[in-house]
Order: sequence, then structure tokens, then C-alpha cells
Amino acid sequence: MARKALLVMAKRPFPGQTKTRLTPILSPTEAAQLYTCFLRDALDRARAVSGVTPFIVYSPPTPETASYFRRLAPDFALLPQIGATLGERLDNVLTRCHRAGYAQTVAMSSDSPTLPVDYLAQAFSRLDDPAADVVLGPCEDGGYYLIGWKRPHPRLVRDVQMSTNHVLQDTLAIAAEENLRVTLLPSWYDVDDAAELRRLQGALLAREETASYTHRFFRQPAATED
Repeated sequence: MARKALLVMAKRPFPGQTKTRLTPILSPTEAAQLYTCFLRDALDRARAVSGVTPFIVYSPPTPETASYFRRLAPDFALLPQIGATLGERLDNVLTRCHRAGYAQTVAMSSDSPTLPVDYLAQAFSRLDDPAADVVLGPCEDGGYYLIGWKRPHPRLVRDVQMSTNHVLQDTLAIAAEENLRVTLLPSWYDVDDAAELRRLQGALLAREETASYTHRFFRQPAATED
């Protein structure tokens, strides 16, 4: 049976350094606490995908950060994020897993705490298709919440300027230049600004979406009050 790796891209939460675009609607400490909830929900979603090896790909790449994530999720393997840019870090870890013998490697964001587990499972089933080289999960803001492939394609991540509203468009353009066959998952949203935070809060409190740790955060009396 082919080995498959699911990588959760994760940062260690620090007040004043984590989810800074959510301040001042949240305090720096609250923003870090919220991202910790995002992380826990993302890890639960990764656990729910059968037939894969789950990894946390952590930043910063320090022993202290490794210890933090080992305590947070002892059932996950750990890999450091190495590289000056997100594109370099993605390429390095995806390539490392390929060289370690994984036939499919998928990297997911930790900024979409309500991402349906079925979308993650679909990523691997799409790559089972011999006609698919790459899978992408589009974000509504023009980026993507997931990228996966069966062998390395460095240009797809290294030659794209990340954190823009045309990341997906640029990635698809490079894939076309490389004659790669891309399959797209259903779109979803990540949470980077106040509008997305309000959307998430409303969906969770109305029980339209589920994410247990993040839901509990919003049920705190002071959470996102004006």
C-alpha cells in the first residue's frame, strides 16, 4: 500500500507575533490563544483522515518549538520548516517526504479550523487518479489551504509570491507551463482578518460549522466583544 503523508503547517503561538491582523479586535494574547485553538482543530481534522501519516511541520525550527508541539500532539511526527520563504519551506518538506518514500504528500494550512475533513480525504483520493499530478484546495481570498503532489514540483511553490490574492492563479499558470495536470478541491476560507473572524464566529455559534476548540474560545465572555 502506498505511503501517504499529511503535513500540518504550523507556527508556535506567541503574543504579538501570531495572527497580528486580528488585533486590535483581539488582544495580542487572545490572538495567540485563538491560533492555538486553530491548531488543535486542524490537528483533530488531520487525525480524522484514514490511511495517512500525520506530521506537524513547525516554525520556528528550534528545539523549544519541537518540544512544544511534541507536548501538544505526541501522536504526530515532527519536521521543522526550513527556508527563508514559505515557498522554500513547502518545497523542502514536500521533497523530504518524497525522498523518504511517501507516494503522496499533502500540506495543509492551520488557518482554516472548520475545513471539512472530507476535503482532506478527497485530496488523497484525487491523487490516486493517474491523470492528476497536483491537487490544490482554493481559498476564497485567492490563495490555497492545501497543496499536494506525487513527486516534487519546486516551481509551484518557489516561484510564487505567497500571501497575495493571486497565489492560486500564479500557481495554476506555472502548472500549465510545466504541463502538470491539476485537480481542484472545493473552495474554503481561512481566517486572517476581522471580517473572516466574524464569519467564523457566526458559523460556529450558529452551529453551521464545527471546530470544538475554536468554538469554546468564542463562548468565552470577552471573545471578540467590541
